[in-house]
Parts: sequence; structure tokens; C-alpha cells
Amino acid sequence: MDGWDKPVGAMMSEDNGSTPTSPLVNQSCADRKCYMVLHEAEKTAIGSICFLAGPFTFLENALVLGVIAATATLRQRPSYLFIGSLALADVFASCFFTTSFLDFHLFHRLDGHNAYLFKLGGVTMAFTGSVGSLLLTALDRYLCIHQASSYKVVLTRRRALLALLALWSATILISFLPLMGWRCPTGLCPPCSRLFPYIDHRYLACWVSFILVLLSLILGAYALILWRANRHEASMTGHQGAPTRGQARMRLDIRLARTLGLILLIMVGCWLPTLSFMLADVSVQLTRIQQRAFAFCSTMCLVNSAVNPLLYALRCRELRLALMRLLGGLSDRLGCCQRHVGGDTTTTLPLGESNSCSAHSESEVPRLVSCRPNTVSEMVGKQQLDMTGI
Repeated sequence: MDGWDKPVGAMMSEDNGSTPTSPLVNQSCADRKCYMVLHEAEKTAIGSICFLAGPFTFLENALVLGVIAATATLRQRPSYLFIGSLALADVFASCFFTTSFLDFHLFHRLDGHNAYLFKLGGVTMAFTGSVGSLLLTALDRYLCIHQASSYKVVLTRRRALLALLALWSATILISFLPLMGWRCPTGLCPPCSRLFPYIDHRYLACWVSFILVLLSLILGAYALILWRANRHEASMTGHQGAPTRGQARMRLDIRLARTLGLILLIMVGCWLPTLSFMLADVSVQLTRIQQRAFAFCSTMCLVNSAVNPLLYALRCRELRLALMRLLGGLSDRLGCCQRHVGGDTTTTLPLGESNSCSAHSESEVPRLVSCRPNTVSEMVGKQQLDMTGI
């Protein structure tokens, strides 16, 4: 039977396999012990995921942010502004989720209810901003392929910044509504959420519905992109007759389908279990086993934040080239400093070597450009060239 309706002592005795030894007391679970449901083996497994995925997520997303911030050409393009917003949200996720999850479930730290709601608001803000940035990225690619001729006019840098401002303003407002007063009126007693202390069922239902709408829009945008690519390939094949060039390389729509399939599979696989448990929490009373399963599924959202840079940022040729330039310049500066330690060095030598490093990186551009496009953005760019007959 459900552990919520039983006293904490009885619940702990049942988990240990012994007979309940305490009378009916503390049914309200005022100390939040009924939310701390993980066993030692589960703490070890989930803690390992957080300790590994948390720092890795932070480092790779911070690297993406640094490259975009340090490269003027990338900062001017809406696509990379959206990717930067995604990286920023995932940096927040690596910080807020890892610290709050480990503090609560592994170290059993009991903050005040306002402090707890602030931490939970940070987690909500991070994941809401991440999904919202994924939607802006999908819409950017949709406009790029459906309005190729007017893309630069429709989506300017100013409009992209306004979209990001609207996204993060709405995200912050929605995420901290419980801290601002929309919390469970009965404290920790039913009918409050069984997954999050102090959270009202109605707020949880609204947030889950909002995330599901965003995910549905992302799926719809990528479906339209794939449909347009398929139509374009079919029309090109009809005009050219025998697909002699298609025999040498895979069709654009097939490559696009594989890329989009990988993106959507990871996104849905990481988010759907967590959202399913939240919807179940709104409609039924979850058992302790289901609470423990939710704790594991929620770590998949952190894994999604760790995978996002590999899918959206580091697969972009221009960002990789900018990263190579930055690393090459840093390596040359460090090498110059090591060669001239103790000598009379001036700033002209490192600058000269840095410039030569940039020129050396430029010489690698043909090699990178000649590579087959492997991201949705690069496929879209290639498709635009095909449409114009270049």
C-alpha cells in the first residue's frame, strides 16, 4: 500500500523488511523524509550518474559558450545565439540539478521551504530554458529551409535577441511561481505532489503541459523540415533523370532523416519518462517504488543536457573551426611563453605567432569545407545551393 498514508516510522520499517513499530504519527511528513526514498544501492548508482554527468555537462557547455562569445562572426548569427542560449541553460542545469539533487536525496540536507523552492526553481528554469532553446533552434532551421530566400530578412539578429529575451523572461516567471506563492496550501500533506515538496498539483500540471507543447512544436518543426527535404530531393531527381550524383552519395533527405531521428530519439527518450511520472503524480497517488523510479528518470534530463552540445554545437563546422583557432592561438601563446621564460619578451612575438596560427587554421578551411555536411544546418545550407542551381 502507499507509504504516504502511513507514518514515517512505519514506512522506514517496511522498506527494511521489518514490522512497523510506531503508532500513527507524523502523517504530514513535516520533515520531508517521505520524499527521501532512495536505498543505498540506488544512491550509489544515481550519485555516480550525477557526479559524472554534472561536471562533464558544465565543461562542454561552458566551452561552447566561450567559443561563441570569443568569435565575433558567430555572435552575429541567430543560429549560434540560440545554440548559446541552449548551452547557457544546460550550464544552469549542471549546477542547479546536480547540487540540489545530491543535497536532498544523497546527503539528506533539509533546507527551509523558501531555500528548497529557490533550488527547485533553478532546476525548473534550467530545463525549461533548455527545451525553449531547442524550440528556437528548430524554428530557426525551419525558417532556413522553408524561407531560404528571405531568411536573413525574416530572422535578424535583433529579432533573435528579442526572442531570447521573451523566452528567458517567461522561463524565469514560470519557474519561480512556487517561490512567489503558488505552492501547495496544505504544506506537505495530500493532495500535494508526491514528487516535489510544497508543489501544488495544478502548478505541476500546468508546467508539464507547457513542456509537452514545446516538445510537440519541436517535433512538428522537424517533421516539416524533413517533408520539405524529401519533396526537394524528389523534384531534383525528376528534373535530372537518373540520379547519377545520388549514386555517389546518400540522398539529402535520408541523411537528414537519420540526423533528425537521432535528435528526436534522444530528446523523447530522456524527457518522456520524467514527464509521464509527473502526469501520473497529478492524477494518482504514486507509490514509493514509483518515486524511486522517478528519481532515476529525472537524471536522464541531465544526460540530455550533456548530449545537447554534441548534437547541436560541436557538430557545426564553423564552431569547430572557431574552436580550433582559439586552441591553436592559446597553444602558440603558451609555447611562446615557455620558449622565452627568463628572456626579454614583448607582446609583438605572441601576437605574431597568434596571427600565424590563425593563418594556419585558415589553410585547413578547404579540408573542412570539403567534408560532407553532417548537421541539419549544413544540410539546409547545401539544399539552398541546390535550389539556386549553384
